[in-house]
Amino acid sequence: MKKGKKIFSFILSSIFIFQVFTVTVKAEEQGLNVDAKSALLMEPTTGKIIFEKNSHEKFAPASVTKIMTMLLTMEAVDSGKIKLSDKVTISENAKKMGGSTMLLDTGEIRTVEELLKGIAIASGNDAAVAMAEYLGGSEEAFVKLMNERAQALGMKDTTFKNCNGLSAAGHVTSAYDISVMSRELLKHPTILKYSGTYMETISEGRKTPISLVNHNKLVRFFNGCDGLKTGFTEEAKYCISATAVRDGVRMLAVIMGAPTYKVRNRDASMLMNHGFSKFESKKVISKDEDIEKMYINKQSDKYFIAKAKNDTSVILEKGTNSKIDKKCVLTIDSNKKEFKKGETIGYCEIIVDGNTVGKVDIYCDRDFKKGGIFENLKNNIERMFENAI
Repeated sequence: MKKGKKIFSFILSSIFIFQVFTVTVKAEEQGLNVDAKSALLMEPTTGKIIFEKNSHEKFAPASVTKIMTMLLTMEAVDSGKIKLSDKVTISENAKKMGGSTMLLDTGEIRTVEELLKGIAIASGNDAAVAMAEYLGGSEEAFVKLMNERAQALGMKDTTFKNCNGLSAAGHVTSAYDISVMSRELLKHPTILKYSGTYMETISEGRKTPISLVNHNKLVRFFNGCDGLKTGFTEEAKYCISATAVRDGVRMLAVIMGAPTYKVRNRDASMLMNHGFSKFESKKVISKDEDIEKMYINKQSDKYFIAKAKNDTSVILEKGTNSKIDKKCVLTIDSNKKEFKKGETIGYCEIIVDGNTVGKVDIYCDRDFKKGGIFENLKNNIERMFENAI
């Protein structure tokens, strides 16, 4: 009996060793030996996860926290709640923030856009708090908004305690959750103008100009990198949510708990390069292309052509035979009687393997007027005689 147990244990151990060896070899073959504690690589257009390591393990995120701060700010801007030109007065609470700052003074007035630059480029803790107070009334109220937005996005591994990422008990998230909020932030491409800037100077209304230098060195040294946010504290070590675009393909890599900034940057670069080798952009619709004949109704042979307003591409995994479908959706009033040439009438959804991955606006190719009751009756009678013959 003991001999049988030994044999069984030996077999289990052998299987385990073989599996570990196989996974390690596979990772080495792909060049994906990530040294950081946690990592994730995503194609953000579809949300497809290409690689992950301990992606749901909770860690302190340091200044990568500011992705949520920037997301709430950009959502407020793009919804019209605030403007980039809005002026924000810097409080004593914001001014006294430690760590990386814009060196803002109490009472100083800066625009929302300047504060976004300070957050995205220089990782300014003072700028983040000033923005939080402007949007939420207080940092505490803003942090509540951060956590509510995280819950709405399905970020189950995340609890925010502040808006800037300074070390705080219970302030944690995961590589997966960072990828979720980063992907959401990428839906507001204006932010990339700031996160993709290496150096910026703000001098308006100051005796001493503010010099901003991007903490994300990949913006300068990695082809196509334009964001998003780095982070470091002694607790969190080196973190980053990095994104880059090449030949129409965007990649998003999240690194948490890297021992050095060089390892962080190397791991992020390696993952994004791997992603670029696996995916490609394919043009599926050209501007002004005929998309579909749109009939008045099932009983009529009168129609107009729905045409595409812009070029449209989709991201596909190389070497796969993906099924690409198109579906037109009209957004016009069903009772509308007349259409003008060039008038936007709806959009065309691009569906890849059953999943909607994009859309393009469609327009009417001609001036078009629906017939009245008598004209429709006449057309129906004519068709009846045609069918009888």
